[in-house]
Amino acid sequence: MSDMSLDDLYRRVIMDHYQRPRNKGRLEEGAVTVDLNNPTCGDRISLQMRVEDDKIEEAKFLGEGCSISLASASMMTEAVKGLTVEQALELVDLFSRMMQGEEIDPDKFPLEDIEALTGVAKFPARIKCATLAWKALEKGVKQPKH
Repeated sequence: MSDMSLDDLYRRVIMDHYQRPRNKGRLEEGAVTVDLNNPTCGDRISLQMRVEDDKIEEAKFLGEGCSISLASASMMTEAVKGLTVEQALELVDLFSRMMQGEEIDPDKFPLEDIEALTGVAKFPARIKCATLAWKALEKGVKQPKH
């Protein structure tokens, strides 16, 4: 790499997802919806997923909050599309362990961008920002089917 450090690259990836979020919006009727907020800093997310035959077909979100919170939601919705519920829950666990500072093999993430959030583990106050969307995902896929 030239004169750009890994931190700079990660910051750029996070800002790209924050400024141009993937999958921002609402799904039509019949989607699983989970609304969560982080009262500590005011981050809010409304996650919607279409789960068919135990597979996450689509995921979208609306929310407001800091760059870490919204970038994480953007990355998460990209990463889980096409995964089974079981695979999505494994990803939630992996992400959670990464946020606790555990070394995780980046190849285990279906979306390389997620690795950009590894630095958040050094800032305990920001971990809740990064994990908000993932907690919504976990809650959503565990909801009983109607």
